[in-house]
Amino acid sequence: MPVKTGDRGQESGFTLGLIAGMGGLPRAIASEARRMGCRVVGIALQPLADESLKPFVDDFYKINIGRLGGLISLLKKLSITNAVMAGKVPKEILYKHKTSIIPDIKAVKLFFSLKNRSDDTIMSAVVHELEKNGIKLRNTTEFTKDLLASAGVLTKKKPTKDELRDIEFGFEIAKEIGRQDIGQTVVVKDLAVMAVEAIEGTDEAIKRGGSLAKKDAVVVKVSKPKQDLRFDVPVVGTDTLRSMKAASAKILALEAEKCIIIDKEMFIKEADKEGMVVVGIKFE
Repeated sequence: MPVKTGDRGQESGFTLGLIAGMGGLPRAIASEARRMGCRVVGIALQPLADESLKPFVDDFYKINIGRLGGLISLLKKLSITNAVMAGKVPKEILYKHKTSIIPDIKAVKLFFSLKNRSDDTIMSAVVHELEKNGIKLRNTTEFTKDLLASAGVLTKKKPTKDELRDIEFGFEIAKEIGRQDIGQTVVVKDLAVMAVEAIEGTDEAIKRGGSLAKKDAVVVKVSKPKQDLRFDVPVVGTDTLRSMKAASAKILALEAEKCIIIDKEMFIKEADKEGMVVVGIKFE
């Protein structure tokens, strides 16, 4: 059964169902949605999301990530017709933590109907199932406009000409792996690819690429060419910087107006403190 904790606040504007995975993005979206006048109901996907979301929402529930039918029933019971997905849901959970997932019949049927197990295929099917039941999935960017990376150098330190060449090279590669729905991040050095993000996620790709580059690797993160803004929008945060530090990577290039930076002000301060370069890129 979903677990509920106390009511806070009255409805103002529409009620937003916040389907939350890992990381700080759900808290950022909850804060912005409430500032916009929404009443926010947090639904933490277990075992991924923790209770740090509670203070940021008006109501709080927990549900196992495998219970798609249960999630839909809960949203309907609460008369929620608008929802947003936020937070990391690593696909590796399907392989490493099978005992943590308790699928219901709807989830099993959906999973075995998929043509493949790519991120977009899985998430598009989930979105279709929700919207088929009268639950509109809203774009993540509706609630993160102030957190999007802007074009230009965001830190005190600027990239060199050679680093700019690596950034442009990495951008093209990252867009291609995004088009193939493999990942959104590449690590490059001296116009050579050190690592390509796949199921392991951004942080592990950075560490792997950094270990091969030894130092001064360039990390490039972009949106997919046909990015669905309802899910899997690229996100970075202080964890990204920590992974870069561990890998001796100094350059982070983000696609401008397409990548979300969690705790943006703190993120830039931390990057400056570590002598890193963060740049928002936009190539035609």
